[in-house]
Amino acid sequence: MSAVRGARERARIEITAAIKEEARKQLAAEGAAKLSLRAVARELGMASSALYRYFPSRDELLTALIIDAYDSVGESAEVAHRAARADAAPHLARWTAVAHAVRDWALAHPHEYALIYGSPVPGYNAPQATIGPASRVGLVLIAVVGEAFRTDGLAVPPLADELRPEAERMVAEFAPGLPPGVAAPLIAAWSQLFGLISFEIFGQFQRVVEAREIFFREAVTELARTVGLLGHRSS
Repeated sequence: MSAVRGARERARIEITAAIKEEARKQLAAEGAAKLSLRAVARELGMASSALYRYFPSRDELLTALIIDAYDSVGESAEVAHRAARADAAPHLARWTAVAHAVRDWALAHPHEYALIYGSPVPGYNAPQATIGPASRVGLVLIAVVGEAFRTDGLAVPPLADELRPEAERMVAEFAPGLPPGVAAPLIAAWSQLFGLISFEIFGQFQRVVEAREIFFREAVTELARTVGLLGHRSS
């Protein structure tokens, strides 16, 4: 790579980062629905036409912010899982470490959390490129349960006959090697984890739950029970 090309690439990376950082400030101040490329360009002292060379539309900028947010929370979950596994922590401790890492990220990045788990942005349809990043936390939870199943076994919940075809499809697609009985509880636990966090981030726990960290820990432990991480183990 020539020196000129390298300098141009570095400049493009820096300007792209500056655009996204200013856009995040707009998210905090105005919300995703009011994100404006012209406003971002104005705050950065850029011509709108120059900014369009980096993000041709508001939706492309939104997609970049969404992918960044999903990747950031996903990385937090993965780092917590790797650390707990390196410490040979029990499977319940791995599960709770991941859950707390996700909550900590959300509390530190409430506006980015709102972008990916809050109200849909009017007129915006997320492209296929967001699916992989959005799956990262769920895949970590599946990995924790898979490790438990392969080593200690799981207290697999009973599976209703009418749910079996769907459960078999889910494990084949998302969690190969796990018993079908754990599929629905895992998906439910994933959604309930974010429900707990959303209630806290969006203020629904006001005047209801005060000891929120303790409440969260106990709730996450109960979710672990539903996926078979507690109680009598069976392979």
